[in-house]
Amino acid sequence: MTAPVSTFPWRDSLLTALAPAIWGSTYIVTSEILPPDRPFTAALIRALPAGILLVLLTRKLPLRQDWLRLLILSALNIGVFQALLFVAAYRLPGGLAAVLGAIQPLLVMVLVWAVDGKSPAQTTLWAAVAGVIGMAILLWSPQTQFEPIGVAAALLGAASMAAGIWLTRRWQVRLPVLALTGWQLLLGGAMLAPVAYLVDAPLPHLTATQFLAYAYLCLAGALLAYVLWFRGIVRLPTVAVASLGLLSPLTAVILGWALLSQAMSGSALVGLLIVLVSVFAVQWTSSKR
Repeated sequence: MTAPVSTFPWRDSLLTALAPAIWGSTYIVTSEILPPDRPFTAALIRALPAGILLVLLTRKLPLRQDWLRLLILSALNIGVFQALLFVAAYRLPGGLAAVLGAIQPLLVMVLVWAVDGKSPAQTTLWAAVAGVIGMAILLWSPQTQFEPIGVAAALLGAASMAAGIWLTRRWQVRLPVLALTGWQLLLGGAMLAPVAYLVDAPLPHLTATQFLAYAYLCLAGALLAYVLWFRGIVRLPTVAVASLGLLSPLTAVILGWALLSQAMSGSALVGLLIVLVSVFAVQWTSSKR
Protein backbone atom coordinates (compact mmCIF):
# COMPACT_ATOMS: atom_id res chain seq x y z
CA MET A 1 0.00 0.00 0.00
CA THR A 2 2.94 2.29 -0.54
CA ALA A 3 2.45 5.48 -2.50
CA PRO A 4 4.29 8.75 -2.78
CA VAL A 5 2.93 11.78 -1.01
CA SER A 6 0.96 13.69 -3.59
CA THR A 7 2.32 16.90 -5.07
CA PHE A 8 -1.28 18.21 -5.07
CA PRO A 9 -2.25 17.86 -1.37
CA TRP A 10 -5.31 20.10 -1.65
CA ARG A 11 -6.81 17.95 -4.41
CA ASP A 12 -6.23 14.90 -2.25
CA SER A 13 -7.73 16.69 0.76
CA LEU A 14 -10.88 17.55 -1.18
CA LEU A 15 -11.30 14.00 -2.47
CA THR A 16 -10.73 12.56 1.01
CA ALA A 17 -13.18 15.07 2.48
CA LEU A 18 -15.97 13.52 0.40
CA ALA A 19 -15.80 10.39 2.61
CA PRO A 20 -16.78 12.00 5.95
CA ALA A 21 -19.28 14.21 4.12
CA ILE A 22 -20.99 11.05 2.85
CA TRP A 23 -20.75 9.44 6.31
CA GLY A 24 -22.48 12.48 7.79
CA SER A 25 -25.62 11.47 5.92
CA THR A 26 -25.65 8.12 7.74
CA TYR A 27 -27.39 9.60 10.77
CA ILE A 28 -30.38 11.06 8.96
CA VAL A 29 -30.77 7.98 6.73
CA THR A 30 -30.65 5.70 9.80
CA SER A 31 -33.03 7.69 12.00
CA GLU A 32 -35.54 8.65 9.31
CA ILE A 33 -35.64 5.74 6.85
CA LEU A 34 -34.16 2.44 8.10
CA PRO A 35 -36.19 -0.09 10.13
CA PRO A 36 -35.71 0.74 13.85
CA ASP A 37 -33.42 -0.95 16.36
CA ARG A 38 -31.24 -2.98 14.01
CA PRO A 39 -27.79 -1.31 14.26
CA PHE A 40 -25.68 -4.40 13.57
CA THR A 41 -27.79 -5.43 10.59
CA ALA A 42 -27.38 -1.93 9.12
CA ALA A 43 -23.60 -2.09 9.65
CA LEU A 44 -23.48 -5.57 8.07
CA ILE A 45 -25.48 -4.57 4.98
CA ARG A 46 -23.33 -1.49 4.59
CA ALA A 47 -19.97 -3.27 4.72
CA LEU A 48 -20.17 -6.86 3.50
CA PRO A 49 -21.66 -6.49 -0.02
CA ALA A 50 -19.29 -3.61 -0.81
CA GLY A 51 -16.34 -5.70 0.36
CA ILE A 52 -17.36 -8.68 -1.77
CA LEU A 53 -17.71 -6.46 -4.85
CA LEU A 54 -14.27 -4.88 -4.41
CA VAL A 55 -12.49 -8.17 -3.66
CA LEU A 56 -14.02 -9.78 -6.75
CA LEU A 57 -13.10 -6.72 -8.81
CA THR A 58 -9.46 -6.47 -7.70
CA ARG A 59 -8.64 -10.19 -7.22
CA LYS A 60 -5.61 -9.36 -5.06
CA LEU A 61 -4.72 -11.61 -2.12
CA PRO A 62 -2.89 -10.16 0.89
CA LEU A 63 0.59 -11.46 1.61
CA ARG A 64 0.74 -14.15 4.29
CA GLN A 65 2.60 -11.91 6.72
CA ASP A 66 -0.04 -9.15 6.35
CA TRP A 67 -3.10 -11.19 7.34
CA LEU A 68 -2.95 -10.49 11.09
CA ARG A 69 -2.52 -6.76 10.55
CA LEU A 70 -5.34 -6.78 8.00
CA LEU A 71 -7.67 -8.52 10.47
CA ILE A 72 -6.89 -5.92 13.16
CA LEU A 73 -7.42 -3.03 10.73
CA SER A 74 -10.69 -4.59 9.52
CA ALA A 75 -11.95 -4.78 13.10
CA LEU A 76 -10.96 -1.20 13.99
CA ASN A 77 -11.98 0.54 10.75
CA ILE A 78 -15.05 -1.51 9.87
CA GLY A 79 -16.30 -4.16 12.31
CA VAL A 80 -16.09 -2.30 15.61
CA PHE A 81 -16.45 1.20 14.21
CA GLN A 82 -19.49 0.53 12.03
CA ALA A 83 -21.28 -1.35 14.81
CA LEU A 84 -20.72 1.47 17.29
CA LEU A 85 -21.60 4.11 14.68
CA PHE A 86 -25.05 2.63 14.12
CA VAL A 87 -25.67 2.06 17.85
CA ALA A 88 -24.99 5.77 18.39
CA ALA A 89 -27.06 6.76 15.33
CA TYR A 90 -30.09 4.84 16.62
CA ARG A 91 -29.83 6.12 20.21
CA LEU A 92 -28.75 9.75 19.82
CA PRO A 93 -29.75 12.73 17.70
CA GLY A 94 -27.58 12.68 14.59
CA GLY A 95 -25.73 15.88 15.41
CA LEU A 96 -24.90 14.80 18.96
CA ALA A 97 -23.70 11.37 17.84
CA ALA A 98 -21.45 13.00 15.28
CA VAL A 99 -20.01 15.69 17.54
CA LEU A 100 -18.92 13.12 20.12
CA GLY A 101 -16.93 11.52 17.34
CA ALA A 102 -15.21 14.85 16.71
CA ILE A 103 -12.57 13.98 19.33
CA GLN A 104 -11.06 11.61 16.77
CA PRO A 105 -8.40 14.07 15.45
CA LEU A 106 -7.18 14.70 18.99
CA LEU A 107 -6.92 10.96 19.66
CA VAL A 108 -4.87 10.52 16.49
CA MET A 109 -2.57 13.35 17.58
CA VAL A 110 -2.06 11.64 20.96
CA LEU A 111 -1.08 8.38 19.22
CA VAL A 112 1.28 10.13 16.81
CA TRP A 113 2.88 12.05 19.68
CA ALA A 114 2.99 9.33 22.35
CA VAL A 115 3.97 6.34 20.19
CA ASP A 116 5.61 7.77 17.07
CA GLY A 117 7.35 10.55 18.97
CA LYS A 118 6.18 13.18 16.48
CA SER A 119 4.72 16.16 18.28
CA PRO A 120 2.19 18.11 16.20
CA ALA A 121 2.77 21.74 15.40
CA GLN A 122 1.18 24.02 17.99
CA THR A 123 -0.97 25.55 15.27
CA THR A 124 -2.22 22.13 14.22
CA LEU A 125 -3.00 21.12 17.81
CA TRP A 126 -4.93 24.27 18.64
CA ALA A 127 -6.77 24.15 15.34
CA ALA A 128 -7.97 20.61 16.15
CA VAL A 129 -9.04 21.69 19.64
CA ALA A 130 -10.88 24.64 18.12
CA GLY A 131 -12.71 22.25 15.81
CA VAL A 132 -14.04 20.23 18.76
CA ILE A 133 -15.07 23.44 20.55
CA GLY A 134 -16.76 24.64 17.36
CA MET A 135 -18.76 21.41 17.16
CA ALA A 136 -19.81 21.80 20.80
CA ILE A 137 -21.00 25.37 20.14
CA LEU A 138 -22.76 24.21 17.00
CA LEU A 139 -24.76 21.49 18.72
CA TRP A 140 -25.05 22.39 22.38
CA SER A 141 -28.60 22.82 23.62
CA PRO A 142 -30.13 22.64 27.12
CA GLN A 143 -32.64 20.15 25.68
CA THR A 144 -29.95 17.75 24.48
CA GLN A 145 -30.50 14.20 25.81
CA PHE A 146 -27.30 12.31 26.64
CA GLU A 147 -28.39 8.66 26.44
CA PRO A 148 -25.55 6.72 28.18
CA ILE A 149 -25.22 3.77 25.79
CA GLY A 150 -25.35 6.05 22.75
CA VAL A 151 -22.73 8.39 24.20
CA ALA A 152 -20.42 5.47 25.08
CA ALA A 153 -20.85 4.00 21.59
CA ALA A 154 -20.02 7.30 19.90
CA LEU A 155 -16.87 7.83 22.01
CA LEU A 156 -15.63 4.25 21.61
CA GLY A 157 -16.33 4.45 17.88
CA ALA A 158 -14.17 7.56 17.64
CA ALA A 159 -11.36 5.77 19.50
CA SER A 160 -11.65 2.73 17.21
CA MET A 161 -11.43 4.78 14.04
CA ALA A 162 -8.58 6.92 15.40
CA ALA A 163 -6.57 3.76 16.08
CA GLY A 164 -7.51 2.44 12.63
CA ILE A 165 -6.31 5.60 10.87
CA TRP A 166 -3.03 5.59 12.77
CA LEU A 167 -2.29 1.89 12.24
CA THR A 168 -3.31 1.94 8.55
CA ARG A 169 -0.63 4.55 7.86
CA ARG A 170 1.90 3.02 10.26
CA TRP A 171 1.67 -0.59 9.02
CA GLN A 172 1.42 0.05 5.26
CA VAL A 173 -0.23 -3.26 4.29
CA ARG A 174 1.07 -4.18 0.84
CA LEU A 175 -2.12 -3.97 -1.20
CA PRO A 176 -3.45 -1.45 -3.73
CA VAL A 177 -6.01 0.93 -2.24
CA LEU A 178 -9.03 -0.75 -3.87
CA ALA A 179 -7.95 -4.21 -2.68
CA LEU A 180 -7.11 -2.92 0.81
CA THR A 181 -10.54 -1.32 1.06
CA GLY A 182 -12.30 -4.41 -0.24
CA TRP A 183 -10.61 -6.83 2.14
CA GLN A 184 -11.28 -4.62 5.16
CA LEU A 185 -14.96 -4.27 4.24
CA LEU A 186 -15.23 -8.01 3.60
CA LEU A 187 -13.49 -9.09 6.81
CA GLY A 188 -15.16 -6.39 8.91
CA GLY A 189 -18.55 -7.34 7.49
CA ALA A 190 -17.89 -11.02 8.26
CA MET A 191 -17.18 -10.03 11.88
CA LEU A 192 -20.54 -8.24 12.05
CA ALA A 193 -22.57 -11.12 10.61
CA PRO A 194 -22.85 -13.33 13.76
CA VAL A 195 -23.52 -10.29 15.96
CA ALA A 196 -26.34 -9.11 13.68
CA TYR A 197 -27.82 -12.62 13.61
CA LEU A 198 -27.73 -13.08 17.40
CA VAL A 199 -28.65 -9.56 18.57
CA ASP A 200 -30.89 -7.87 16.00
CA ALA A 201 -34.44 -8.83 15.13
CA PRO A 202 -34.98 -10.13 11.57
CA LEU A 203 -35.61 -7.49 8.96
CA PRO A 204 -39.25 -6.77 8.18
CA HIS A 205 -40.55 -6.50 4.63
CA LEU A 206 -38.62 -3.53 3.23
CA THR A 207 -40.27 -0.68 1.37
CA ALA A 208 -38.68 0.58 -1.83
CA THR A 209 -37.36 3.60 0.08
CA GLN A 210 -35.73 1.44 2.75
CA PHE A 211 -34.18 -0.80 0.11
CA LEU A 212 -32.69 2.24 -1.63
CA ALA A 213 -31.45 3.57 1.72
CA TYR A 214 -29.53 0.34 2.38
CA ALA A 215 -28.15 0.44 -1.17
CA TYR A 216 -26.99 4.04 -0.63
CA LEU A 217 -25.25 3.12 2.65
CA CYS A 218 -23.48 0.24 0.91
CA LEU A 219 -22.46 1.78 -2.42
CA ALA A 220 -21.85 5.39 -1.37
CA GLY A 221 -21.31 5.10 2.39
CA ALA A 222 -18.97 2.10 2.22
CA LEU A 223 -17.62 1.34 -1.26
CA LEU A 224 -17.03 4.89 -2.51
CA ALA A 225 -16.36 6.59 0.82
CA TYR A 226 -13.86 4.04 2.11
CA VAL A 227 -11.94 3.95 -1.17
CA LEU A 228 -11.53 7.74 -0.94
CA TRP A 229 -10.71 7.52 2.78
CA PHE A 230 -7.96 4.90 2.50
CA ARG A 231 -6.58 6.67 -0.56
CA GLY A 232 -6.29 9.79 1.60
CA ILE A 233 -4.56 7.90 4.42
CA VAL A 234 -1.89 6.76 1.94
CA ARG A 235 -1.33 10.22 0.45
CA LEU A 236 -1.90 12.72 3.28
CA PRO A 237 -0.42 13.27 6.76
CA THR A 238 -2.22 11.18 9.37
CA VAL A 239 -3.42 14.15 11.41
CA ALA A 240 -4.70 15.91 8.28
CA VAL A 241 -6.87 12.89 7.40
CA ALA A 242 -8.21 12.65 10.95
CA SER A 243 -9.19 16.32 11.01
CA LEU A 244 -11.38 15.80 7.95
CA GLY A 245 -13.58 13.61 10.16
CA LEU A 246 -15.04 16.85 11.54
CA LEU A 247 -16.89 17.22 8.25
CA SER A 248 -19.08 14.24 9.19
CA PRO A 249 -20.91 15.97 12.08
CA LEU A 250 -20.95 19.18 10.08
CA THR A 251 -22.75 17.42 7.23
CA ALA A 252 -25.17 15.80 9.70
CA VAL A 253 -26.11 19.20 11.12
CA ILE A 254 -26.53 20.83 7.69
CA LEU A 255 -28.72 17.95 6.46
CA GLY A 256 -30.83 18.15 9.63
CA TRP A 257 -31.33 21.86 9.04
CA ALA A 258 -32.04 21.50 5.31
CA LEU A 259 -34.21 18.35 5.32
CA LEU A 260 -35.74 18.18 8.80
CA SER A 261 -36.16 21.91 9.46
CA GLN A 262 -33.98 21.70 12.57
CA ALA A 263 -33.30 25.21 13.84
CA MET A 264 -29.83 26.74 13.58
CA SER A 265 -29.19 29.71 15.88
CA GLY A 266 -26.65 32.48 15.54
CA SER A 267 -24.25 30.68 17.90
CA ALA A 268 -24.60 27.55 15.76
CA LEU A 269 -23.46 29.49 12.72
CA VAL A 270 -20.43 30.70 14.69
CA GLY A 271 -19.63 27.11 15.62
CA LEU A 272 -20.00 26.02 12.00
CA LEU A 273 -17.54 28.70 10.89
CA ILE A 274 -15.05 27.66 13.60
CA VAL A 275 -15.18 24.04 12.43
CA LEU A 276 -14.57 24.98 8.80
CA VAL A 277 -11.63 27.22 9.72
CA SER A 278 -10.26 24.46 11.97
CA VAL A 279 -10.32 21.86 9.18
CA PHE A 280 -8.65 24.28 6.76
CA ALA A 281 -5.97 25.19 9.32
CA VAL A 282 -5.09 21.57 10.10
CA GLN A 283 -4.83 20.76 6.38
CA TRP A 284 -2.61 23.79 5.79
CA THR A 285 -0.24 23.31 8.72
CA SER A 286 0.02 19.55 8.14
CA SER A 287 0.90 19.98 4.46
CA LYS A 288 3.53 22.57 5.38
CA ARG A 289 5.24 20.12 7.76
